[in-house]
Amino acid sequence: MKVVIQRVSEASVSIENEMVASIGKGLLILLGIVNDDEDEDVEWLCNKITNLRIFSDENGIMNTSVIDTNGDIILVSQFTLHAATKKGNRPSYIKAAKPDIAIPFYHKFIKTLQEKLGKTIHTGEFGANMQVQLINDGPVTIIIDSKNKE
Repeated sequence: MKVVIQRVSEASVSIENEMVASIGKGLLILLGIVNDDEDEDVEWLCNKITNLRIFSDENGIMNTSVIDTNGDIILVSQFTLHAATKKGNRPSYIKAAKPDIAIPFYHKFIKTLQEKLGKTIHTGEFGANMQVQLINDGPVTIIIDSKNKE
């Protein structure tokens, strides 16, 4: 699994000109799932995301988590995170999991994030053409791959 985490002052997701999710201060997370992902990837990433100290404390130092700040999260599925671009100019998405594998992991990711955050996770819609708007705060953008735990 790969995630792109963006610290936001606000973010929203719309589908066919209808807003389906909106948050203020928190995280916008783009999630890409591959065929060999396992439950351990979900658990590890959700723990990492909710405890990542990327929000400023009272001294302006990035030292608090989304939990500490009572921030919200929007989770958006995005298979294009696993694009292979080595050959030619047309990306290949062969590494991205097909819906029969990805959808159950997507739902497990939502449930696990909700349990760790202690509140509802806002989402887009799996497989939909979504318009994502955000104001990246900082900017702070972090990419984490559960297969490359650095």
